[in-house]
Amino acid sequence: MGRLHIDLFVTLDGVAQAPGAPEEDQSDGFPFGGWQAPLMDDLVGQKVTDGIAQMDALLLGRKTYDIFAAYWPHQGNEIGRQLNAVPKYVASRGTPELGWADSTLLGGDLVAEVGAVRDRHENTHVIGSVDLVQTLLAERLFDVLTLWVYPIVLGQGKKVFPDGARASGLTLIELPQAGSSGAVMLRYAPTGADPETGDMTVEDEAS
Repeated sequence: MGRLHIDLFVTLDGVAQAPGAPEEDQSDGFPFGGWQAPLMDDLVGQKVTDGIAQMDALLLGRKTYDIFAAYWPHQGNEIGRQLNAVPKYVASRGTPELGWADSTLLGGDLVAEVGAVRDRHENTHVIGSVDLVQTLLAERLFDVLTLWVYPIVLGQGKKVFPDGARASGLTLIELPQAGSSGAVMLRYAPTGADPETGDMTVEDEAS
C-alpha cells in the first residue's frame, strides 16, 4: 500500500483556513485570508516544492480542488507542471464539474475509496482541504502529517483539530526545521493508538 501524506499550513492556534489569498475561503466571515503570504521564505518554498515533486497523486476536498483547478492549469512552473501531470482525486458529497485534466470524483464510501487510491499510488498528497483532512485524521487514513506552523495567532477560523477531534497519538519522524519567517516544519506519523495518560503527582519510586 502506498503512503498518504497530509500537508498543511497552520497558525499557532491551529487555524488552517485560507492561507493563500483573501478570497480563498471566506466562510463564517473569516477576515484573515492570505495570512501566510507575508511569511513565505526560501526554506518553506523549497520543502513544499520537494514534496510535490515526489507525489504521484493528489487528493483534494471540493473547495481546494476548485481553487487549484482555476489556477494551476495556467502555471508553467515546476509545481504547476507536476500538479497538472498527476492524477487528481476529489472527495465531495456533490457532483462537481471536474474540468482539470485527469480528475476523478471519489464515491460515497470515503474509507474504501481512499484505500483504493493508496493501493494505486506510492505517494498521494492531500494539500489544504481542511474538512477532508479532519475526516482522514478521524479515520486514521494517513501515513504522514506535515504541519508548517507559523508564528501568528488568529483567534478564529477552521482548525485542523477542532473540539471533538478524535484523540490520537502521533510520533515525530523528522527533526523540526525552521524557516527565516519563523515557520516550523513538524512531520508526524500516526501511532495507531490513543494517547496515554499518567499522574505526575506520583513520585518516581526509583528516585
